[in-house]
Amino acid sequence: MFSKRTRRLNERHFALAAALSLALAGRATGCDLCAIYGASSARGESSSGFIFSVSEQYIPFRTPQLNGGEVSPVNPDYLDRSITHLVPGYNFSPRFGLSLNVPLEYRSFRRTDVRYSLTAPPVFFTEQGTDFDLGDVALIGRFAVVQKNTMNYGVVVNLLGGVKFPTGKTGRIKDEVEQTEIFESFLPPGTPHDPLGHSVAGIHEHELSPGSSSFDGIFGLTLNSRWHRWFLNSQFQYYLRTAGESDFQFGNELIVSGGPGAYLFLKPAFTLSLQANATYEAKSRDQILGQVSDRTGWVAWYLGPQLALTIGEHLSANAGVDIPLTIANNGFQNVPDYVLHAGFAWRF
Repeated sequence: MFSKRTRRLNERHFALAAALSLALAGRATGCDLCAIYGASSARGESSSGFIFSVSEQYIPFRTPQLNGGEVSPVNPDYLDRSITHLVPGYNFSPRFGLSLNVPLEYRSFRRTDVRYSLTAPPVFFTEQGTDFDLGDVALIGRFAVVQKNTMNYGVVVNLLGGVKFPTGKTGRIKDEVEQTEIFESFLPPGTPHDPLGHSVAGIHEHELSPGSSSFDGIFGLTLNSRWHRWFLNSQFQYYLRTAGESDFQFGNELIVSGGPGAYLFLKPAFTLSLQANATYEAKSRDQILGQVSDRTGWVAWYLGPQLALTIGEHLSANAGVDIPLTIANNGFQNVPDYVLHAGFAWRF
């Protein structure tokens, strides 16, 4: 599985990282450790005021799996998802800040499934197309419980907490629930079944929904530590899902990522660092009409490089790729081939 996905990573995907090689003029004074110290200011770790960031995440779901093993269906489904996050934020002090995450989601997909009706026989169909919509907006607060930056070392620990609002469209979720209700009406009472039993697709309809139709809690912790040229960064994220208006509830999610890194170039005007980033992702099963689906949820491990750039004391940028080492999924699903991510932030 790993080698097949790796072959899909061609040179144009790594161009994001290569584009970060820059030649910039230096300031009149400076040193290696001064450049590192200034980089924390560019990321807004020790300052007040406005920060605006834009990040992009691209994930192709083109690998069909059945209970963790790759399969080859006759008519394979696919979903290519690109999410652009616009994040204005304000630090009221170096320790406390608020940010608003506005996601814009683009999806290109093809799926073959069966549609049920109370008045007609089931019909197989294939739909293919593209969508571009606003996703669920989130308001997130940050509080720095530890914030220590010196020339030789630095430690910053942030607690994060917020809420995600149901601002995205939910027509796909409503249709998924409606198909479940029709399918269940054909079953004898008490028959054990999966609420997604009506679907034969690797891309489920609710996965095409830009919105969740629910208010969800967001909790997190970040740790950024540095000693001279070396650093260790890590993140903990937890998404507490609630039931939406159509009695559909996405599963809770836990994401833990991080790893060691080093500064490759140190100039007073800019810094460039490289990190080995590992990610653990656990997605619980979704619930439909109060029933847990055995065709959703997975546990995955990813590994990949990440480049980070700072220019002066205002601009920071990053780019990386996460390659799946293993994905243990439930039932029949399309899982990620890889994850590309990049972004920049400007501190005013």
